[in-house]
Amino acid sequence: MKAVAAGIGVVFLSPLLLAGTAMMMASSADAVQTSGSFSGCLTDINSGEVAKQVTKILDGASGKDIHIEGLDLPAEQVPNAQTIVASGISLDVPKKGQIIALATAMQESRLRNLNYGDLDSLGLFQQRPSQGWGTAQQIRDPVYASERFYKALLKVDGWQQMTVTQAAQAVQASGFPDAYAQWEDLSTALQEAIAKTFPSTGKDKDDKEPKQGKEPATSTTGCAPSKDGSGFGRIPEGSVPKGYKIPKDADPKARKALDWAMHQLGTQYQWGGSCTDAHGPDPMGRCDCSSLMQQAYAHAGITLTRTTYTQVNEGKPVSPSQLQPGDLIFSRGTASRPEHVGMYMGEGLVIEAPRTSKPVRITPIKDWDILAARRVI
Repeated sequence: MKAVAAGIGVVFLSPLLLAGTAMMMASSADAVQTSGSFSGCLTDINSGEVAKQVTKILDGASGKDIHIEGLDLPAEQVPNAQTIVASGISLDVPKKGQIIALATAMQESRLRNLNYGDLDSLGLFQQRPSQGWGTAQQIRDPVYASERFYKALLKVDGWQQMTVTQAAQAVQASGFPDAYAQWEDLSTALQEAIAKTFPSTGKDKDDKEPKQGKEPATSTTGCAPSKDGSGFGRIPEGSVPKGYKIPKDADPKARKALDWAMHQLGTQYQWGGSCTDAHGPDPMGRCDCSSLMQQAYAHAGITLTRTTYTQVNEGKPVSPSQLQPGDLIFSRGTASRPEHVGMYMGEGLVIEAPRTSKPVRITPIKDWDILAARRVI
């Protein structure tokens, strides 16, 4: 351990010059210098205090009065950590994998989305375009960079049985293979704090593929809408089908909600995203299925809860055969605990934020295995 600690001390006294093979990445001297106020491993992390400070940042507080040991720029670093955790959850990466990713990003960039680094290294993980990690623009996208790291990690045989530093090194091929260990406790605290802020974790996520024909629509008695949307033919993702207009008899509040939701068409899905700035640069401002519903109705003056699991209890139940524009429809999972939600548009169409890697889109209701429907107006 003394040898490791001595090696870590060297890391903090000079810029990291990482060298390796096709998986090589590097941290910048600037990132190292910003963490020069401490040395050695961060072992006495107060997880409860970290959670409190992380929550303040994610609730919109500035970093001025926030202190998290090991993070010099929490207002910048915590949102990047949130993106890494959210990306891991959306890819079904276990908690340990998320901790490995956070520790790696702490070592490589101090959780900063850098536009520079050793040689052509860039971004949170200091991935290199010349080594096949993607284009410079792609690598500078925190979601893309996080997903590329996870995909590389999942290819490492036996990574779950390795220590955090061994697994990180297997991906990074760093010139300082022991340096990742110092961030394990902080990364664990960050992962636990951030994961608790999401609507759900683990297997209960709303970004799974539909289970077509797998489960009966127990709350719908087999009823179906009179129109199934098939008349529109194939609908290109992110577009409005030719000939569709919000029905004239739609409730005014439903009309406002649908109109707002349609303005988010084509924006990329982000599990756990707030849907408050779907067209903006921050991935966490994008929409997942339930936040699209929440924000659409917020713009119509109606307050909905945040998750699919709670939205299924909003308003009053309706039969799928009696759907009206603006009704929420639920699928995947069970009627009491569905995993996906969309908004009925009339004419047999549904607008939804489907899953990771897919944009907000309109789909025919014939493709839905409806478990429940609710009217919230």
